[in-house]
Amino acid sequence: MTFFWSSWITLISFGCWLFILGVLLFVLKYKPDVEEDGTTGHEYDGIREYDKPLPKWWLVIFFGSIVWGVAYWVFFPAMFPAHWNGIATVEVDGETVPWTSKNELFSELESNNKVFTDNFEKSILVKADAAGATATLGTLNELQATMRRSENPPADLQTKIDEKVAELAPYVEKLSENPNALKVGSRLFLQNCSVCHGSNAKGATGYPNLTDNDWLYGGEASNILTTLHNGRIGGMPAWRDQIGEDGVRAAAEYVLSLSPNNGSKSNGELDQTLVNQGEAIFKQQCALCHSESGKGMISAGAPNLTDNIWLYGGERETVRNTLRYGRAGVMPQWETKLGNERIMLLAAYIYSLSDKTGKSPEAAPVTAAATQPVATEEATAN
Repeated sequence: MTFFWSSWITLISFGCWLFILGVLLFVLKYKPDVEEDGTTGHEYDGIREYDKPLPKWWLVIFFGSIVWGVAYWVFFPAMFPAHWNGIATVEVDGETVPWTSKNELFSELESNNKVFTDNFEKSILVKADAAGATATLGTLNELQATMRRSENPPADLQTKIDEKVAELAPYVEKLSENPNALKVGSRLFLQNCSVCHGSNAKGATGYPNLTDNDWLYGGEASNILTTLHNGRIGGMPAWRDQIGEDGVRAAAEYVLSLSPNNGSKSNGELDQTLVNQGEAIFKQQCALCHSESGKGMISAGAPNLTDNIWLYGGERETVRNTLRYGRAGVMPQWETKLGNERIMLLAAYIYSLSDKTGKSPEAAPVTAAATQPVATEEATAN
């Protein structure tokens, strides 16, 4: 709030308080002339007016409310809140800070989170034979707190954080076999992830299916943890300006030839001339990310183009549009929103959903399994 508005509100509050107090004191001091019977001489419809003192209980409450109001202004930033923090404090992130509604919220969230983490360690980790994660979580929390507080964090601090996150992977695998952990993880998924990936985790157009075994960044527990902690930013560049419309059509035809059923049964027969032309374009422009075989690269988040799993669809025109205009997608990071313990439970649930048979389905919905909602480096959104 600006100084003008905070001072304006403060002056109005003081003005109202002084006006009401002044009226009350005036009434208390004012003594009207009364008759011998104690009345003021005013009479209306047979009712005579007496001059009786205000009830003491009412005066106590009234003056008490004024005292309480003054005390509130002192304890909390009510007077010139842009410049006066008050004398009340709360604990946030281990530090004593002035009271504000924001700091009070953070303090209550930390208190509630403490209850959650204690139950997580005692009721879930121990029963899942994953108590060893407690020490790693403690170190990870300290490193993350240092990162948040540092204006210029050490260059290797993020690397240390990533290493600790990776150390949690074996415990995530254990949690994925624990019914209580999966129950909590499913709730977290419904609350935070289902809006993109669907309540059944099978995704939608542009949002990956998390129940198959096709992963852009890898489906191991460590990969899922990394994605949830740091998020993913995917980008498939537009190629229309570089290769032209003819090149787009040729490259799309070649990509369709790599996939079973030519991407989609609705595509019909492929144009072999375009396929041959597209192969040269693919090896020159696309193989860097998708590899010459078209099987993609987990390190780049580039999808496998040789299966029949399509994030945006395997229809000919859809593939052409991907090449013409590119695709872009963001999987948000959840580290600051959920915290390490909840991310472990969420990762365990997602890991439990994945098809670990190693067989890539020949036919699938128009989705692709990954840890981000939109594929990256994706020539065909596969």
